[in-house]
Amino acid sequence: MSLVYVRLFARHRLALGVRGYATPTSAPRSREQKEDFPVFQYVGKQRKPNHKVFVWGFSYTGALGIPSFVVPDSGRKKPRKYQLTPYRLETEQQISSAACGYGFTLLSSSTKDLTKVWGMGLNSDSQLGFQRTQHDRQKSYDYVLEPSPVLLPLSRPQETRVVQVACGRAHSLVLTDLEGVFSLGNNAYGQCGRKIVEDEIYSASHKIHKMEGFDSSVIQVACGQDHSLFLTEKGQVYACGWGADGQTGLGHHNMCDRPVAVGGDLAGVKVQQVTTYGDCSLAVSQDGQLYGWGNSEYLQLSSVTEATQINCPRLLPFDGVGKVTQAASGGTQVAILNERGEVFVWGYGILGKGPNLSESQTPELVPLTLFGRSEFNPGLTVSRIRCGLNHFAAVTDRGELFVWGKNVRGCLGIGKKEDQYFPWRVRHMLHLLYFYILNVMKMCLIQLT
Repeated sequence: MSLVYVRLFARHRLALGVRGYATPTSAPRSREQKEDFPVFQYVGKQRKPNHKVFVWGFSYTGALGIPSFVVPDSGRKKPRKYQLTPYRLETEQQISSAACGYGFTLLSSSTKDLTKVWGMGLNSDSQLGFQRTQHDRQKSYDYVLEPSPVLLPLSRPQETRVVQVACGRAHSLVLTDLEGVFSLGNNAYGQCGRKIVEDEIYSASHKIHKMEGFDSSVIQVACGQDHSLFLTEKGQVYACGWGADGQTGLGHHNMCDRPVAVGGDLAGVKVQQVTTYGDCSLAVSQDGQLYGWGNSEYLQLSSVTEATQINCPRLLPFDGVGKVTQAASGGTQVAILNERGEVFVWGYGILGKGPNLSESQTPELVPLTLFGRSEFNPGLTVSRIRCGLNHFAAVTDRGELFVWGKNVRGCLGIGKKEDQYFPWRVRHMLHLLYFYILNVMKMCLIQLT
């Protein structure tokens, strides 16, 4: 029997449910009806910005952080399996970073308070840390329905800030400004950067590992399904974890249980961004070049190989795309953003130029008119891009969110379950600060208002 945890930050009393999970005895008044209509707020120029978190997609693991979707407040209501449009996640904290894995979500704040990270959703491998049950201090909940604190073993908790969180299939990374990187969750392939223990039991584990072995401070982390990438202050990329598809870029196809510097064509190159989500990894250099390694079954790296895998980074020699500023790598498709704010896509799947384009070996420009450029807005550009396993998201310089791709379990947030073949604007999403793809099933974003 699975255990589910609902923590309501002292707003409601908790009672043990008959099926082995905690449920609230009372719940906030339903917001569903009033959120069907747009809300207009008029605020003064001097008002401080407020970070709001919105979620949508598949809810049954608890990863959306809305307990009433899984355990309805009233017996007259049914559980809500899919949330097809953005839904406000009420938090008492100023959330600055979010990340999501397969059925779970991490949120973090750059606060100096003792609690800096919260988790929700699937916790079968302790990817959300040890979430102690109410009636047995030795047991941990397998599901967490609402944001619950993840306690880090910090030596200077009142000085250290969390910079970023990242999630893989069943492991999590937490990057701090003063104390490096912490890993938790499944380490069967070495993705947490520690020794692989045969038959290790990950459920109800207290293990949170502080990672070592970098040439300088880590400034960015990224999780694939079962591997991890790290970018240091000196522009060096490190990797560990599952390498069967070459996704670690270490020149072999073995597992690696500690961070190792990546070489190949990246040797001596200063990198500004690393990205991965499935088993294909990309890096953007400080001079705007793109490098790739790992899985190429879906033509992601076909510009340099006919093989289905590359185990060493290779420079991807694309003409006509300009200087690359960002890259995004999904399960079967990739995207880049150039200095002109243009988006290029290639690989396999719904790429964003209609149903007739399902695969491409070379970058295809997604017209800026699809993101809203017109004679009334001729200067519009795209400022950020992301990939899920089978879908894309982009934010324009006006802060508008556009999505396209496979709409698995409502992950696009466009109010319907059908796939989307070209960029579609998500309603009411303006002034976006960050946004995060949550696996194949859901999405989370932070809106700056």
